[in-house]
Amino acid sequence: METTNEPQDIFLWANNTDGIKKELNVELFLFNKHYTPYSTNFNSELNSQIKPLFLYDLINFVNLGAGTGLSVRDFELSENEDNVLLRTDLAKVGRAETLIHLIEKQRSDIVEFSEQDHEFKRIKGILARFTLTGQPDKTFYVAKLISQGQVINGSTAWEFRDGKFGAFQADVGLKMPADNQVLIVGNDIFIYNQSKFERLFNYDYKKQALADKKVEEIAKLYKLVFPDGMDLQSLVRDRKKTVNKLQKIEVGAVTQEQAIEYADQMKLELMTDDHDAIIIMDGNDLDMFVNLINEDYITSEITGKRYEVKAKRLLDDPEGEPPRG
Repeated sequence: METTNEPQDIFLWANNTDGIKKELNVELFLFNKHYTPYSTNFNSELNSQIKPLFLYDLINFVNLGAGTGLSVRDFELSENEDNVLLRTDLAKVGRAETLIHLIEKQRSDIVEFSEQDHEFKRIKGILARFTLTGQPDKTFYVAKLISQGQVINGSTAWEFRDGKFGAFQADVGLKMPADNQVLIVGNDIFIYNQSKFERLFNYDYKKQALADKKVEEIAKLYKLVFPDGMDLQSLVRDRKKTVNKLQKIEVGAVTQEQAIEYADQMKLELMTDDHDAIIIMDGNDLDMFVNLINEDYITSEITGKRYEVKAKRLLDDPEGEPPRG
């Protein structure tokens, strides 16, 4: 794949690719909600459909846009507008980068998809890998989101053929989305459909940027230790639940000492080292820590049972009672 540091000139790319589109080879990969890729095969009868579905309209959009003032803007700095194509760095979208790395560098570890072993209901997206024989720098990917509403389960489906109903012959049927969604060329991701791109790779820049800022604050205020090869930033990025919680958390309202004492009161298995640094071994430990500094555990005064609070709404102080603190 192309690996230059300069952003890809999408207009030059589209023009050049249009000239070689009939010579391109195509492979299809499925990936699940955990971003595990699977190889697939397809019958030759689909050759006439794959390039029109995945490539031709995507190229035409750019070539036509060159004459109508189409502009390319950074995803993180722009809103989705008419006649604008958004782009971002592949390195910023960790799940997409990992998928590409696995396919390009660890192909031998990728297994072939089977409905019996992997279940199509767990599939999130499909990647078309385009290559030109003898020219690896021409390799690129087109990604599409697969909605389970587009999937037909063979065990319960009927087909209508020659004027009558019959049993659906395939394990799974799929209505392939025809819209342009995501193009990955070298180090660049071009975003034709913002909402589907965000859902494909769980990438919400604004939310993640705020979470990153909160992570920096946490790292300054709390003593945390992690296993080798792990840090707070990478652990948070892999946990959507934590990213969402960090949006509203007030970092520092609960001190390190208070968090440790709070965990003891709630009989939680919070681990600390000899210097009272909090040990975070995995995502579950991280969630516990975030819940502690957000005061998300309570004990019922009526039953004595302990609860994790999923949502909190701050109440006014009781009438006549001065605010605490």
